[in-house]
Amino acid sequence: MKYLFVLLFAGLSASAQIKKEQLNLMPWPQSVVVNEGNFALTKNFKVNITGNPNPRIFGGVTRFLRRLDGRTGMFFQQGYITKLNEVPNAELQINCTKSGKIGLYEDESYHLDITSNKITLNASSDLGALHGLETLLQMLQNNANSFYFPASKISDFPRFTWRGLMIDASRHFQPVDVIKRNIDALAAMKMNVFHWHLVDDQGWRIEMKKYTKFIELASDGLYYTQEEIKNIVKYADERGILIVPEIDVPGHGSAILTAYPEIGSKVITLTGGTSEKNIEGTAIATYGVERNAGIFSPTLDPSNPKTYQILSGVFDEVCPLFPGAYFHIGGDENEGKDWDANPKIQEFKKKHNLKTNHELQTYFTMQLAPMLKKHGKQLMGWEEILTKDLSKEAIVHSWRGPNEGMTAGQSLVDAVKKGYKTVLSNGYYIDLMYPIASHYLNDPMPKANLTADEKARILGGEATMWTELVTPETLDSRVWPRTAAIAERLWSAEDVVDVENMRKRLETVSFRLEELGITHIRNKDVILRNIANNQNIKALEEFSFISEPLKGYTRNKGGTEYQMYSPFTLFADACGPDAKDALAFDAAVSQYLANKSAENKTKVAGFFNKWIAVHKDLTALSANAPLVQPILPLSKKLNDASQELLLVLDNKSALKSGELSKLIEDCNTKDHADVELAVYTSLKKLL
Repeated sequence: MKYLFVLLFAGLSASAQIKKEQLNLMPWPQSVVVNEGNFALTKNFKVNITGNPNPRIFGGVTRFLRRLDGRTGMFFQQGYITKLNEVPNAELQINCTKSGKIGLYEDESYHLDITSNKITLNASSDLGALHGLETLLQMLQNNANSFYFPASKISDFPRFTWRGLMIDASRHFQPVDVIKRNIDALAAMKMNVFHWHLVDDQGWRIEMKKYTKFIELASDGLYYTQEEIKNIVKYADERGILIVPEIDVPGHGSAILTAYPEIGSKVITLTGGTSEKNIEGTAIATYGVERNAGIFSPTLDPSNPKTYQILSGVFDEVCPLFPGAYFHIGGDENEGKDWDANPKIQEFKKKHNLKTNHELQTYFTMQLAPMLKKHGKQLMGWEEILTKDLSKEAIVHSWRGPNEGMTAGQSLVDAVKKGYKTVLSNGYYIDLMYPIASHYLNDPMPKANLTADEKARILGGEATMWTELVTPETLDSRVWPRTAAIAERLWSAEDVVDVENMRKRLETVSFRLEELGITHIRNKDVILRNIANNQNIKALEEFSFISEPLKGYTRNKGGTEYQMYSPFTLFADACGPDAKDALAFDAAVSQYLANKSAENKTKVAGFFNKWIAVHKDLTALSANAPLVQPILPLSKKLNDASQELLLVLDNKSALKSGELSKLIEDCNTKDHADVELAVYTSLKKLL
């Protein structure tokens, strides 16, 4: 009888109808309809491809099968898919009518139809089919002993054509495997642009055959060979990803000018005795690769013909490595100090009737446009390139916000109203450690009075991962999973804005990124073990659940606390935004304040007791772990506040409100271990 009951229960579980709200899809599709029934997965599951797709579909489907087999352990009989219509009776039928091209405005739509005995994936191009396969993987469900896809119909397409991630490989070089695994994750989240920031003050990262001084003098030996670049471009193409390279000019020029100082703008007045001259009365300045973070003076000389000669040669060598139609020339944060101090450049401005440095920079930018156009490239730059004389073919990349003296989205609106295509990054700076909700609710389409044509010029958005404080070991934890939420903002309908629902889905999506090699979860323990000196890391982990790295650029005051070679193996590097216990504690406090029941009081008290125990354990741990010491003052402040708040909950506190207030205010310190307590705001609510 007991055995029969188990069988009946298993049967009920297998056929239990899943609801749409239970699905962990991200980005959320445009239309999802869940029907009665399920498609049961077995080891006989096979895939067939028809139509006229690009050959990239074969690798894409093979990878899909391996990931599905890895999740289910079914030992599928089908190995590698190499040609069309191989298995006409396969359960999964994929049809693509045309070969997709890597670039903007491609049809990326797909239609997925799952019934109890067949799955059909129709897409205009293989790019849409690859997106559909990612959705199908996310649809996978299970019960105690089987895996299945719920019967459903999904119709989907992206809201924006530019859905990107920028990774800065100049500040901290990111090896090939780091780039590749992040490209895989981009594809899993239906993103389609990888913006590769390759040159800045801190290093030149592209092998050059002609101008070899770039890698000899300005790379520290850390650069991508041209063969590696070609390989990564091919890897991205196979996953439907466009690569946009960036060489930042004319500012951020320290590395370039370390190699070729003769095209720099800095003037050195001669006192006699030197023969190395570039203009009368001046000598060639020397430059060095920058080791700090920040904005620096070294700037290319726009009045020197050799500047354009070298850049033209660089583009001739670099452009053919990237078949995409776009090339980013930076153009940001040029303060023009060296231009102002250089008499020759000032004379050049007068001669060309250029009234400001901004106009001079536009002159410089417009010299680059034909160099790039020769290779079929469209020029793109950060918003500082925008002036009245900028070519309408240029794409303006909007990045500044309130912290830079701009209203959010102001430059984007200005650009589209002036006829320029734009991409938004303001609000998507994931290196700043802001909470995921701030990115998720940041829409590329501004609440402004725009015409249909102006709206069409907003191509989409791009998450930006600057790496002043990020190494290959920590990069993934700064990019993921928040970039998945940005991917949803760029793909899904405008009204998909439920933050709590997004967080629920992200839990699963984040874990699934591990199968692609993303290290955002596993590397945290690597760092914590180092801090703990290979002792038990439980207390450190618990404390990390309420600690977040200092936000904005406050962790690295003035850009000088950390150099590019500093250790990034500290407690702040193990922590991330959206500390999970801080979110849970805030919910518990809100429940308690709404209803001071015994149950709700116990929930809040549970956190205080945990943090008191954590401080005790951290203190014990520090006896043989010097790296724990910087955390102790912070855990002590939380311990003291927690002990007193426990008394407050039981109406036993003898402290005056001002004294209690100070205990809680002490928890708002930013002076320890470059982290802050994410529970401070919730603690204040209890006052």
